[in-house]
Amino acid sequence: MKLYEDRLIFKIIKISGGVGIMVLKIDGSFLSVEDVVKVARINEKIELTKEAIEKMKKSREVVEKLIARREKLYGISTGIGELSNVFLTPEQVKDFQKYLIYSHAAGWGDPVAIDDARAAWLTRVNILSKGYSGLRPVIVETLVEMINKGVTPIMCQKGSVGASGDLSPLGQGALVLMGEGEAFYQGKRMSGKEAMEKAGIKTITYEARDGLATINGSNLVAGMGCLQIHDADRLIKTSEIAAAMTLEALLPNMLAYDERIHKIRGYEGAIECAENIRKIVEGSEILKQKRY
Repeated sequence: MKLYEDRLIFKIIKISGGVGIMVLKIDGSFLSVEDVVKVARINEKIELTKEAIEKMKKSREVVEKLIARREKLYGISTGIGELSNVFLTPEQVKDFQKYLIYSHAAGWGDPVAIDDARAAWLTRVNILSKGYSGLRPVIVETLVEMINKGVTPIMCQKGSVGASGDLSPLGQGALVLMGEGEAFYQGKRMSGKEAMEKAGIKTITYEARDGLATINGSNLVAGMGCLQIHDADRLIKTSEIAAAMTLEALLPNMLAYDERIHKIRGYEGAIECAENIRKIVEGSEILKQKRY
């Protein structure tokens, strides 16, 4: 806990009855795999820092000034891809972001797991809170509220374009902010509109830059990756504990785990694993018994 306090990630908020809950402070700089797990699976609350909100406001001001000057801005005042040379009218600029979401929300198949979807939006909030994306802070604040109140957009398992961005699943998620699409809420699948209404969250209307900034990232892959790294790490630790307990039962020759042997072989993973097992069984009264 001291580490988190030093990094100013967490703070204690007192709620009625004097019970404290942990809140993860998001500023785009300190999100860890463990943080993602706590929010995605344990439903820990999150909150944007004041600095993050100010950075988003400043970058948004830049975008609005450029729009007012009728500058040519990819995906804002122009189309995207082959339509990047098509200059949009002021009326089209606003509508374009909504249609951009519609065109990309094209995944199919079963929904991804709820913790995967929550992890995805958390990593997206973290990126946007850096303050370089130019979208309105209200979009990110709405995402934060959805995470905290348990509104999880339906994102299909198939349809991402990978390294170019999880545009399809994030597009499906972005529909819910408008009160469209589908979402999970309190264990039930329902329309995005119903979920937002039941959770008491105001829907938004995407304006210039908002839609593109919301979906243009590989955050489903990032979120799922965080959870898988955590699970793999737990599996390895559990297997080492199980191995150590088995060794105690078998009373083996522990020279097989001698550091010198593994350093000669040169496999870093084996060196670390052997060291962990030695630490676990260190001082074991069972292993001190004489073998017969």
